[in-house]
Amino acid sequence: MSTYSLPSLFSPASVAVIGGSPRERSIGRAVLRNLQAGGFAGSIGLVNPRHREIEGVASVARVADLSFVPELVLIATPAAMVPKYAKAAAEHGASAAVVLSTGLGQGEGSFAAESQDIARTHGMRLAGPNSLGVIAPHARLNASFAAHTPLPGDIALVSQSAAIAAALVEWGVSREIGFSAIATLGDALDVDFADLLDYFARDRHSRAILLYVESIRDARKFMSAARAAARLKPVVVVKSGRHAPRAIAPHTHAAALASPDAVYAAAFHRAGMLRVRALNELFSAAEALSRVESLPGRRLAIFANGRGTGALAADRLLDMGGTLASISDEARAHLQPIASSAWPGTNPVDFYGDVDHASYADAFRALATDDANDALLVLNTPTALMDAHSRADALARTRESLPWQARKKPVFAVWLGADEAAADRLNAARIPNYPTEADAVRGFMYLVRHREAKLTLMETPPSLPDDFVVDTETARGIVEGAIKAGRRWLDPIEVTRVLGAYGIPITPVARASDADEAARVAAQWLAEGLQVAVKVLSPDIEHKSDVDGVRLNLPSEQAVREATASILQRAREARPDARIEGVTVHPMIVRTKARELIAGVADDETFGPVIVFGRGGTAVEVIDDKVLALPPLDLRLAHEMIGRTRVSRILKAYRDVPAADERAVALVLVKLAQLVVDVPDIREVDINPLLADKDGLIAVDARIGVSRSRRLHKGRGHPRLAIRPYPKEWERNIVLSDGATAFVRPVRPEDDAMFREFFGRVSDEDLRMRFFQTVKHFSHEFIAQLTQLDYARSVALVAIDPPTGEMLGAVRLHADANYDRGEYGILVRSDLKGHGLGWRLMQIMIEYARWLGLRSVEGEVLQENRTMIEMCRALGFSVVTNPDDASLVTVSLRIGDMPT
Repeated sequence: MSTYSLPSLFSPASVAVIGGSPRERSIGRAVLRNLQAGGFAGSIGLVNPRHREIEGVASVARVADLSFVPELVLIATPAAMVPKYAKAAAEHGASAAVVLSTGLGQGEGSFAAESQDIARTHGMRLAGPNSLGVIAPHARLNASFAAHTPLPGDIALVSQSAAIAAALVEWGVSREIGFSAIATLGDALDVDFADLLDYFARDRHSRAILLYVESIRDARKFMSAARAAARLKPVVVVKSGRHAPRAIAPHTHAAALASPDAVYAAAFHRAGMLRVRALNELFSAAEALSRVESLPGRRLAIFANGRGTGALAADRLLDMGGTLASISDEARAHLQPIASSAWPGTNPVDFYGDVDHASYADAFRALATDDANDALLVLNTPTALMDAHSRADALARTRESLPWQARKKPVFAVWLGADEAAADRLNAARIPNYPTEADAVRGFMYLVRHREAKLTLMETPPSLPDDFVVDTETARGIVEGAIKAGRRWLDPIEVTRVLGAYGIPITPVARASDADEAARVAAQWLAEGLQVAVKVLSPDIEHKSDVDGVRLNLPSEQAVREATASILQRAREARPDARIEGVTVHPMIVRTKARELIAGVADDETFGPVIVFGRGGTAVEVIDDKVLALPPLDLRLAHEMIGRTRVSRILKAYRDVPAADERAVALVLVKLAQLVVDVPDIREVDINPLLADKDGLIAVDARIGVSRSRRLHKGRGHPRLAIRPYPKEWERNIVLSDGATAFVRPVRPEDDAMFREFFGRVSDEDLRMRFFQTVKHFSHEFIAQLTQLDYARSVALVAIDPPTGEMLGAVRLHADANYDRGEYGILVRSDLKGHGLGWRLMQIMIEYARWLGLRSVEGEVLQENRTMIEMCRALGFSVVTNPDDASLVTVSLRIGDMPT
């Protein structure tokens, strides 16, 4: 994990403030004031050579003069002094520092770079610079210059912006919504989003995480942490700069569709995070997350004292893809006496505003206990017939009196009009309440989407199909040849060969150097009754239409000659500097009921390769019906991509048009993803149009851009993918001590059933030794956590019996985000002990750790597990009793000290 020393940021035993002045707007003074007002119980020190005391805290001239070693230091000095004090704090033993100062600069030679080097050299965590500070209400720590101290709660906020964090603090105070912690990253020299996602994912005080993002630097580290966190709790993100201009103009349709913001959206979606568009939506999400424990489903019942507000809420729910709940006969019978005379007995339920509280409570109770819905939205429009506060009180008291199971059902409220007393009563009852029905429905749908994203993360995707056959070496050879020749784009013949190597059907193509040769090669297709197309061939002309370099629907050899001559003449006139190599000739593909699609690969400067799919054709960018996804893909993800586009609707059958082969479309997306996994020097692919109908599909036109890869991410493996693909290179056969063989490979998501069968052949005692507790039930979620791995950080190597396919054992290794330390775990089938399998798996795990570049591997072992302890000793591990739990030992191995 990347969380070392982070507890010192949020629950330090002592704090020292460095800098500040007695003047009112001094950051140092504001932080001291907040530390005292928040009730921090630990020691508070002040380092300031210019002032004897601030806010009643006596000052010392140097960090070394403090009477205690501060666990956390807060630096609020001029920028030039930050490195000096960061070094002094680190040398004095501080575990973490927050730099509140601004203006440290960027890059080599800056104060920021110097501070960063100091922190890393001494192992001191550094938040900032340009940070608001950190707030941890449960620890009574307000180490910030925020205007107020928020209440303790269960939402963690991580913001790149100090201003946004300060605004959310004020909003939380006004709404009586608490936070488990608030951290601002500022320039994030050390502590970043991934570190804090790792930390809050495991923090017992944090039930949900809110992120304000401006940019991500290390996409692989971020994606790894985000995917892990989103499996455990809701992660909501808002990102600014959605319409920022591109640094480089796109060269293909696929690249044009893959705007930087669209790529961020794809990354957030793949990680299972909930993206919102603005702060008011973030507030809505926080309102729901802070007061709703869980959501059992997506069916919403609406209960309103007016037909109009209920109808508007229902419309908004359906607009956002929600589900209107049905109403059971039993609930309908209870609702009928108070419902309006025009109520048809369906959802939404509307009633007259003068209904007394007893009848209102009975009706609400009927809906709350109705199994036909999963959540309730209660709307109240103010009238002179019923006081808003008393109605809110009736709702709160009725809900509090429900049976335990019904009391868990989420309730959302909209009390139209500014009635603070009513809002206070709903807040006290922990009922999320909103100013409008649209805000309330949005809050409900955030929870729906989180629930569905979490289920998706836990799904077991299908294996790659048997017809997934590729010729990687051919594709690599073509790309390598083009790069060595100094070319940025493959020519059409090469494009056809590369796509053909990955089984993607494409229109045949032939090249011709002049008009007569073009006519000769076209003759074969003309004889079949097909018309042909002729296009200029030049490595220097990216867009053929710019030089009028395309002719379509040519019906004869003479037409081909004339078109070719005209194309070559115009190209030479328009681009005398370009190398004109001739033309390419293509048969015109006529598939009258085919749908025009686009499929391709764009290259993002942050996240690397991105798969693009959507509606194709000449107006592709105007229509803008597209979806993006980060590779690698499997068939489930590919089908999910297709389903998120509007064009997916016309892939189905309609009128006299048969359904297109959607599986073939999905397989093309999987193959494109695999192509960029296998050949990192492919930077762009543009297939437009890709024609799809009931008989399959064919690429009519395609381009492929290539260049040498520049590594984007830390660690081994693919240099550009934000999500590391399956590490096939770690497949191997091993021989055990008894001469038997086993096949060892990394675990795949589809191994669910194999793990389930394996656990059935492991004794209860061995399971207790591995998981430190008795395990009786292996849920899908439990096994999914073992089989659905983020290969950027984790690997599990499973040993399989070749003849039977049965699982024999597995070892896993989880590295921290900085690739410094790894934690291992191992389990072998109980009837196979003594065959040397555990020893061989541990050796392979250590080899993998060395390959990753880890400095050490460690694990926790029960004291009574003598077999594992002795094996670790034999492998060179040190063994020490765990200082926090005498029943455990910590075994550790320094990889760097081992012979290679």
